[in-house]
Amino acid sequence: MIFLTTERLILRNAAPEDARIMYDYRNNPICARYQRGQVKDLEGIAALIHKHQQDVLSLDSRSLLAVALRETGEMIGEIMVMPQDGAISLGYTFSYKHHRQGYAYEALSALMELLHSRFPEQEFICFTEAENQASMGLLLKLGYQNLGFIPKIQSEAFGKWLTSASEAELRRAAAR
Repeated sequence: MIFLTTERLILRNAAPEDARIMYDYRNNPICARYQRGQVKDLEGIAALIHKHQQDVLSLDSRSLLAVALRETGEMIGEIMVMPQDGAISLGYTFSYKHHRQGYAYEALSALMELLHSRFPEQEFICFTEAENQASMGLLLKLGYQNLGFIPKIQSEAFGKWLTSASEAELRRAAAR
Protein backbone atom coordinates (compact mmCIF):
# COMPACT_ATOMS: atom_id res chain seq x y z
CA MET A 1 0.00 0.00 0.00
CA ILE A 2 1.21 3.48 -0.81
CA PHE A 3 0.59 5.88 2.08
CA LEU A 4 1.67 9.01 0.27
CA THR A 5 3.75 10.37 -2.55
CA THR A 6 5.96 13.46 -2.51
CA GLU A 7 7.91 15.16 -5.26
CA ARG A 8 10.76 12.63 -5.02
CA LEU A 9 9.52 9.89 -2.70
CA ILE A 10 6.92 7.22 -2.06
CA LEU A 11 6.04 6.12 1.47
CA ARG A 12 4.71 2.58 1.25
CA ASN A 13 4.54 -0.73 3.07
CA ALA A 14 7.83 -2.53 3.39
CA ALA A 15 8.19 -5.50 1.03
CA PRO A 16 10.33 -8.66 1.17
CA GLU A 17 12.71 -7.28 -1.49
CA ASP A 18 13.56 -4.40 0.91
CA ALA A 19 15.26 -6.75 3.39
CA ARG A 20 18.74 -6.62 1.84
CA ILE A 21 18.70 -2.81 1.64
CA MET A 22 17.60 -2.56 5.30
CA TYR A 23 20.30 -5.06 6.24
CA ASP A 24 22.92 -2.95 4.48
CA TYR A 25 22.12 0.35 6.15
CA ARG A 26 21.17 -1.07 9.55
CA ASN A 27 24.61 -2.68 9.72
CA ASN A 28 26.55 0.34 8.50
CA PRO A 29 28.31 2.17 11.37
CA ILE A 30 27.10 5.58 10.13
CA CYS A 31 23.44 4.52 10.41
CA ALA A 32 23.71 2.10 13.32
CA ARG A 33 25.62 4.39 15.67
CA TYR A 34 22.51 6.07 17.15
CA GLN A 35 19.98 3.25 16.83
CA ARG A 36 18.88 1.27 19.85
CA GLY A 37 17.25 -2.12 19.68
CA GLN A 38 16.99 -2.41 15.90
CA VAL A 39 16.99 -5.90 14.43
CA LYS A 40 20.15 -6.21 12.35
CA ASP A 41 20.38 -9.80 11.12
CA LEU A 42 18.87 -10.60 7.73
CA GLU A 43 16.44 -13.21 9.07
CA GLY A 44 15.19 -10.82 11.75
CA ILE A 45 14.75 -8.01 9.22
CA ALA A 46 12.82 -10.35 6.90
CA ALA A 47 10.58 -11.33 9.84
CA LEU A 48 10.05 -7.66 10.75
CA ILE A 49 9.04 -6.84 7.18
CA HIS A 50 6.71 -9.85 7.06
CA LYS A 51 5.07 -8.72 10.32
CA HIS A 52 4.54 -5.16 9.03
CA GLN A 53 3.97 -5.59 5.27
CA GLN A 54 0.20 -5.10 5.63
CA ASP A 55 0.36 -2.18 8.09
CA VAL A 56 -2.13 0.67 7.94
CA LEU A 57 -1.78 4.03 9.64
CA SER A 58 -3.91 3.92 12.78
CA LEU A 59 -3.72 4.73 16.47
CA ASP A 60 -4.06 1.04 17.35
CA SER A 61 -0.60 -0.24 16.47
CA ARG A 62 2.84 0.60 15.17
CA SER A 63 3.37 0.94 11.44
CA LEU A 64 6.57 0.44 9.47
CA LEU A 65 6.80 2.58 6.35
CA ALA A 66 9.39 2.12 3.65
CA VAL A 67 10.68 5.34 2.10
CA ALA A 68 11.45 4.76 -1.57
CA LEU A 69 12.63 6.86 -4.47
CA ARG A 70 9.66 7.76 -6.63
CA GLU A 71 11.57 7.31 -9.88
CA THR A 72 12.99 3.85 -9.20
CA GLY A 73 11.05 2.41 -6.26
CA GLU A 74 14.35 1.74 -4.44
CA MET A 75 13.98 1.79 -0.67
CA ILE A 76 16.24 4.42 0.93
CA GLY A 77 15.01 4.37 4.52
CA GLU A 78 12.27 3.58 6.95
CA ILE A 79 9.96 5.34 9.37
CA MET A 80 8.28 3.64 12.32
CA VAL A 81 5.05 5.33 13.42
CA MET A 82 4.47 4.57 17.10
CA PRO A 83 1.17 5.78 18.58
CA GLN A 84 0.79 5.53 22.35
CA ASP A 85 -1.21 7.32 25.03
CA GLY A 86 -2.33 10.31 22.95
CA ALA A 87 1.01 10.84 21.24
CA ILE A 88 2.67 9.73 18.04
CA SER A 89 6.38 9.11 18.04
CA LEU A 90 8.36 8.71 14.85
CA GLY A 91 11.52 6.67 14.57
CA TYR A 92 13.50 6.84 11.37
CA THR A 93 16.61 5.51 9.70
CA PHE A 94 17.81 6.51 6.24
CA SER A 95 20.51 4.76 4.26
CA TYR A 96 23.96 6.30 4.49
CA LYS A 97 23.92 6.35 0.68
CA HIS A 98 21.17 8.97 0.76
CA HIS A 99 22.15 11.23 3.67
CA ARG A 100 22.25 15.03 3.30
CA GLN A 101 19.91 15.13 0.28
CA GLY A 102 16.74 16.32 2.06
CA TYR A 103 14.97 12.98 1.82
CA ALA A 104 14.37 12.60 5.57
CA TYR A 105 12.91 16.11 5.79
CA GLU A 106 10.73 15.55 2.72
CA ALA A 107 9.41 12.20 3.96
CA LEU A 108 8.87 13.21 7.58
CA SER A 109 7.26 16.57 6.87
CA ALA A 110 4.76 14.99 4.45
CA LEU A 111 4.03 12.13 6.83
CA MET A 112 3.58 14.46 9.80
CA GLU A 113 1.14 16.58 7.80
CA LEU A 114 -0.86 13.47 6.87
CA LEU A 115 -0.86 12.11 10.43
CA HIS A 116 -1.76 15.47 11.96
CA SER A 117 -4.67 15.88 9.53
CA ARG A 118 -5.97 12.37 10.34
CA PHE A 119 -5.32 12.52 14.07
CA PRO A 120 -5.32 16.23 15.04
CA GLU A 121 -5.71 15.52 18.74
CA GLN A 122 -2.44 13.59 18.91
CA GLU A 123 0.76 15.11 20.21
CA PHE A 124 4.03 14.37 18.43
CA ILE A 125 7.02 13.36 20.51
CA CYS A 126 10.41 12.14 19.28
CA PHE A 127 13.51 11.04 21.14
CA THR A 128 17.07 11.03 19.90
CA GLU A 129 20.55 10.41 21.19
CA ALA A 130 22.11 13.56 22.61
CA GLU A 131 25.10 13.16 20.27
CA ASN A 132 22.95 12.83 17.13
CA GLN A 133 23.27 16.41 15.93
CA ALA A 134 21.87 15.64 12.46
CA SER A 135 18.66 14.15 13.87
CA MET A 136 18.23 16.98 16.37
CA GLY A 137 18.70 19.53 13.59
CA LEU A 138 16.14 17.70 11.47
CA LEU A 139 13.57 17.69 14.27
CA LEU A 140 14.06 21.42 14.85
CA LYS A 141 13.68 22.07 11.12
CA LEU A 142 10.44 20.06 11.25
CA GLY A 143 9.11 22.43 13.91
CA TYR A 144 9.69 20.34 17.02
CA GLN A 145 10.80 22.00 20.25
CA ASN A 146 13.78 20.63 22.14
CA LEU A 147 12.39 19.83 25.58
CA GLY A 148 15.70 18.72 27.06
CA PHE A 149 17.63 15.60 27.97
CA ILE A 150 15.69 12.95 29.90
CA PRO A 151 18.17 11.00 32.03
CA LYS A 152 15.81 8.09 32.70
CA ILE A 153 15.80 7.14 29.01
CA GLN A 154 19.14 8.72 28.08
CA SER A 155 17.58 10.72 25.23
CA GLU A 156 16.81 14.24 24.10
CA ALA A 157 13.05 14.82 23.92
CA PHE A 158 11.40 16.84 21.18
CA GLY A 159 7.72 17.75 20.93
CA LYS A 160 5.27 19.27 18.49
CA TRP A 161 1.57 20.00 18.89
CA LEU A 162 1.91 19.32 22.64
CA THR A 163 -0.59 20.30 25.28
CA SER A 164 0.87 22.59 27.93
CA ALA A 165 0.50 19.76 30.48
CA SER A 166 2.51 17.31 28.36
CA GLU A 167 5.18 19.88 27.62
CA ALA A 168 5.51 20.69 31.32
CA GLU A 169 5.71 16.98 32.20
CA LEU A 170 8.49 16.37 29.66
CA ARG A 171 10.39 19.45 30.81
CA ARG A 172 10.12 18.25 34.44
CA ALA A 173 11.48 14.86 33.40
CA ALA A 174 14.39 16.62 31.70
CA ALA A 175 15.09 18.72 34.80
CA ARG A 176 15.52 15.66 37.03
